[in-house]
Amino acid sequence: MQIFFIIFYQPIFNLLVWLYNNIPGQDLGVAIIVLTFIIRLLLYIPSKKSIQAQKNLSSIQPEIEKIKEKYKDDKEKMGPELMALYKEKKVNPFSTCLPLLIQLPFLFAIYRVFFDGLTKDDAMSALYSFVGNPGALDPIAFGFLDLSEKNIIIAVIAGLAQYWQSKMLMSKNKQGGMAGAMSSQMLYIMPIITIVIGSQFPAGLTFYWFLSTAFSIVQQYMVLGFGKKEPVVEVVDKQ
Repeated sequence: MQIFFIIFYQPIFNLLVWLYNNIPGQDLGVAIIVLTFIIRLLLYIPSKKSIQAQKNLSSIQPEIEKIKEKYKDDKEKMGPELMALYKEKKVNPFSTCLPLLIQLPFLFAIYRVFFDGLTKDDAMSALYSFVGNPGALDPIAFGFLDLSEKNIIIAVIAGLAQYWQSKMLMSKNKQGGMAGAMSSQMLYIMPIITIVIGSQFPAGLTFYWFLSTAFSIVQQYMVLGFGKKEPVVEVVDKQ
């Protein structure tokens, strides 16, 4: 935990306090916006790879379902056929996981930053010597929003953003079978989870969650586009 504190938590917390100190008016909401932008910029490359990998995997989903249906009674044959498809299409089914794993330490550190920084009296003990100690972070953002309290409205907005992000990543190609059903379910399950969890945390963390999702939507648009018609993938059953 000490390594995590030094490498992840302390730098992010100090950056937040430094931004808070130097932004005119010392508005915590504006500081969180800038902090989110910086973190998303640092994670741009792994996030881009993850988005592209998810889209590539989604684009061949009809062919995957076709193989699964064809070899549903022959699991030993199904595995090699799927691997051959991945190789042919140059798709790594595990490539969506690694970029997300890279981001996990940052996400956990940010959770601790907002939870501790807004609720604990001794939070400022983690400051570097060259970062001014403001005494405490004023949780009132934009003159009216208390980021130290739970806020269901921000949680709902974050959930809606999560829905939009998931909607963008769904393949334009019609998917059948279990994968299609799971994809449709997750489109609604993840936003609900976001709302439920977000409503239990300080609004500062939920606000960051919303901002991070919004930046992801912009990045997805830059990488994938949105609303563009994709070619229909036709799968021929070679029997």
